[in-house]
Amino acid sequence: MKYTKFSKLWESLHSSFWFVPTLMVVLSIGLSFVTIGIDQTLETDIIGNLGWAYALGPNGSRAILSAIAGSMVSVATTAFSITIVALQLASSQFGPRLLRNFMQDIGNQIVLGTFISTFVYSLMVLRTINGVAENEFVPHLAVTGGIGLAIASIGVLIYFIHHAATSIQVDHVISNVGRELDEAIDRLFPNKMGRGASKGRREPMTSDIPANFEHDACPIQAASSSYIQAVDTSQLLQKAKEGNLLLRLQQYPGDFVVKGSPLALVYPADAVCKKLTEQINDAFVLGSQRTDQQDVEFSVNQLVEIAVRALSPGINDPFTAVRCIDQLSAALCHLAQKEIPSAYRYDDEDKLRVIAEPVTFVDMTDAAFNQIRQYGQTSVAVTMRLLEAIAVIAPFTHTKADRAALLRHADMIDRGSQEGIAEALDRNDIKERYLAAVKAIELH
Repeated sequence: MKYTKFSKLWESLHSSFWFVPTLMVVLSIGLSFVTIGIDQTLETDIIGNLGWAYALGPNGSRAILSAIAGSMVSVATTAFSITIVALQLASSQFGPRLLRNFMQDIGNQIVLGTFISTFVYSLMVLRTINGVAENEFVPHLAVTGGIGLAIASIGVLIYFIHHAATSIQVDHVISNVGRELDEAIDRLFPNKMGRGASKGRREPMTSDIPANFEHDACPIQAASSSYIQAVDTSQLLQKAKEGNLLLRLQQYPGDFVVKGSPLALVYPADAVCKKLTEQINDAFVLGSQRTDQQDVEFSVNQLVEIAVRALSPGINDPFTAVRCIDQLSAALCHLAQKEIPSAYRYDDEDKLRVIAEPVTFVDMTDAAFNQIRQYGQTSVAVTMRLLEAIAVIAPFTHTKADRAALLRHADMIDRGSQEGIAEALDRNDIKERYLAAVKAIELH
């Protein structure tokens, strides 16, 4: 549970604009103390005579540090303004769910942190300069460090301008979401996951689930209303073993739960108490929004949202929709090769403790294709690419259920094209791709 909650904490920190800049500001303050301390320890003439060190007097040092600090405030303000404009553009063009991806951009966070850190460093060094003749002190090494940070900030500014221009390009956004989707699939569907009652067994024995489970199990109600971001099944497995219980989850990552709705069913019912209710609620990590921590459909929905927005009459951009379909097809090919974990989790004594239905290839296919098929029913290019994607995915499938899901979607796409597309020749082209998709499914 600690790891699950730590993942949520890291997710929130990683998605903020203050965490990385704050760390960089703290480091800059530490650097200022170190460089000033070196200046105070060594002879001023030794540092001043170095060829690369800044060697002017108090007035010149104050002037250059003041110029650096003032310019960094202006540049940081400009960078913040550009970032806000990029966020507004992303929200209107790609959807508000994509803001999280821009907020997580570590490049933007480092850029903002660099400008603010240089400003703070300059102020920290500026306060130590003393121009009084008797106690004159100029931290040459520290001032040189400030000049170095200013030069580095210029390089960071150039990077930021390029990065801001490329980060809002639709192909870049779609590629990033597709990469996150692949990472989520690898994280949630490793080659070996879960443990059955015996090696290779996917279904439990009849005796593993009590016959009166449905009737006698007691529901554990949610303590608040929110989205489920993660579920610590290891914690649930441990609690079920300790209490000799059988748990069946009713809600999963990505679901929105209402306070008082059942999170899980517990058998036997007489084992339910206030402490167990709190422990099971604690195993469900809730938040105000969905994340991809354990919700693989979240990234799928992001790509679908981009495609659906592109197909709206106000935008009418089928090329973007086709690009999203390409990424979704690649992800489904990736998922089709993964071993879906068993819904039945056993303890080390080979006793069934937790029933948690995993997201399947069929679920992912529905999430990927349904809305795009519905909104793109009148688009010839989108319809044909959906059928081509099915033909590409088919060779990667390994089960009848997966192939049946692809065939079902191919049939729906074909029927929709007959109703939504008026031109006979276009319908003929679509029919050819439909037959090719069916053939690919039947061959595998």
